Amino acid sequence: MECALGKRQNSGRSAGITSSTSPGSVTSTVEAVTSEDSLAAVNLLPEAGGLHGHKYAIDALVAAMALRAPAPALILTSDRDDWTRLCGDRVIIRDV
Repeated sequence: MECALGKRQNSGRSAGITSSTSPGSVTSTVEAVTSEDSLAAVNLLPEAGGLHGHKYAIDALVAAMALRAPAPALILTSDRDDWTRLCGDRVIIRDV
């Protein structure tokens, strides 16, 4: 399970979830996957040491969407192994 959280507030049709928090409130929207997100994900895979396959393609797409969100961006995941390779220190990674 992965979820990218940040401060972006555009509504969308599918894929990533973004959220902004202020004291006492949380706002979430569903983000559309754009062709730019897809291309960014494709470029992240070789940069992350040549990750490949459907598991990493999906993770790379979530990572690309988190990286385009204004900081601080947060990814919640049950599978932490590849996130640092995909996002470096630009995104906060938390286990769930």
